[in-house]
Amino acid sequence: MTMDRSRKPLAIGEEDFAEVRETGSYYVDKTELIADLLSNPAKVTLFTRPRRFGKTLNMSMLKCFFEVGADPALFDGLEISKETDLCEQHMGKYPVISLTLKDAEGDDFLSSCRRIAARISVEASRFDFLRTSPALSEEERELYTSFLERDMDQETTGSSLWDLSRLLEKHYGQKTILLIDEYDVPLQKAFYGGYYDEMVKLIRGMFSQALKTNPSLQFAVLTGCLRISKESIFTGMNNLRVLTVSDEEFSNCFGFTDAEVCAMLEYYGLSGCYGTVKNWYDGYRFGSAEVYCPWDVVNYVSRLRTNPKARPQNFWANSSGNDAVREFVRRLDTGSTRRELESLMEGRTIRKEIHPELTYRDMYSSIENLWSILYMTGYLTGGPDEEDESDMPLYRLSVPNTEIQGIFMEQIMELFREETKKDGELLGRLCGALAAGDPAGVEDAFNVYLRKVISVRDTMARKGRKENFYHGILLGILSYRADWAVTSNRETGDGYGDILVEAEDGSLGIVIEVKYARDEDLDEGVELALKQIEKQRYDEKLRDDGIEKILKYGIACYRKKCKVAIGEG
Repeated sequence: MTMDRSRKPLAIGEEDFAEVRETGSYYVDKTELIADLLSNPAKVTLFTRPRRFGKTLNMSMLKCFFEVGADPALFDGLEISKETDLCEQHMGKYPVISLTLKDAEGDDFLSSCRRIAARISVEASRFDFLRTSPALSEEERELYTSFLERDMDQETTGSSLWDLSRLLEKHYGQKTILLIDEYDVPLQKAFYGGYYDEMVKLIRGMFSQALKTNPSLQFAVLTGCLRISKESIFTGMNNLRVLTVSDEEFSNCFGFTDAEVCAMLEYYGLSGCYGTVKNWYDGYRFGSAEVYCPWDVVNYVSRLRTNPKARPQNFWANSSGNDAVREFVRRLDTGSTRRELESLMEGRTIRKEIHPELTYRDMYSSIENLWSILYMTGYLTGGPDEEDESDMPLYRLSVPNTEIQGIFMEQIMELFREETKKDGELLGRLCGALAAGDPAGVEDAFNVYLRKVISVRDTMARKGRKENFYHGILLGILSYRADWAVTSNRETGDGYGDILVEAEDGSLGIVIEVKYARDEDLDEGVELALKQIEKQRYDEKLRDDGIEKILKYGIACYRKKCKVAIGEG
């Protein structure tokens, strides 16, 4: 299919508002954020949202609107342009310091400090006119030039935002707006790098001066994934407004609403893909608003434009290491927690306490805190339980969509494969039964494995996805045999066989077809599996390789039970 080039391009990964608008790229209008900030002001506002939900693009939008020299044309046709009084009063009227800390990380405290200093230096260089500003004293002009040194010391770094805002106010005669994007990234990296206390001290000092005791500050906006404990970073900051995923205010300003996704799909002639997009990428709840992940939607729509049959992918999952899920799955050490995760994988909700303020040191200290981290970072979604009347409010949590369910499944399977390798006796028994043509022995051993893993009796997953889960378990088990060549979904006969096994010496071939039993009918499942092997001639590739002894297995699974049958040779 040829892409319709009359349609606007999609700016995948573009986080510069001016670039998006100047290139005529498709833009989902989030300028209501500007009006909301002005009509509901706070000295310092912190937005916490999961990654890839448009935080950086929104911060760039704020800079383009408020900064002296703003181009009104960038906002032509957008919602904020209808607010003529607000635009006349505020557009292009303020000096703006815009700082991102998303890449301010290092292997140790010193290297991280240097990166933060470099970020500040790059931002300060935009105000080169301060070198010769007649509004500044010679001493103040020299102070400004010190900010251009990328290796400025810690003391200068700590006070730089406060000083720079003060110099800008003197030059313009107008207080400064401060925008800090991804404020918590240096803290996260410091936690993993072992220099957390030092980084907390630096960031606390920087924020205390720039945000708490700064007479040159008009207002500040910060973004991040987590709300770090007030006692840790925002000590004594009574002017701070924190808006998390639970809060109603500004709930539509990050992420795409259903109406916005429908409009995008209609614009590109892809309305028929709505169901798939919703199933995979919707389901997040900010306040009472249900939103989609913008990163996923834009990436998938881009692929659909050139291939209307393109399959959805885990775009969000592939943009990070998913450490929180990995750590959570590895801590499934109690029956109650395993059952709660099973309920989530079924598509049901669970009730948990959520602690919105944590330090990075506390994040992984308990399974209870991990529930909070999964919620705040987007792996779980939900809201307060309206029927709960306890002192510590309970939240109803669920897995947002198919993509996030896949992330959990991937980590569950990774852990299962690691654990499986430790049980050599059971592995040997199952593989030995397969080779001996003993379906009862295979069934007995495989049932033991199924009792060890999280079930997939969920309502969210399609039947094929459930089959893939059991398919993955078998692949993990069969990899135990170093003398077997195991292939998955390989073209053979008239289709693609689930699993083909060839013994290294050519003495044996095994064909396995896996079915998820509908309505718990395991007998029907194995019968359908064996019939499919014969109808599609899945043994053909093995016969072409000269293998004479071929065993054909149909395996049907339902929850944590299986039935195994062997077909005729």
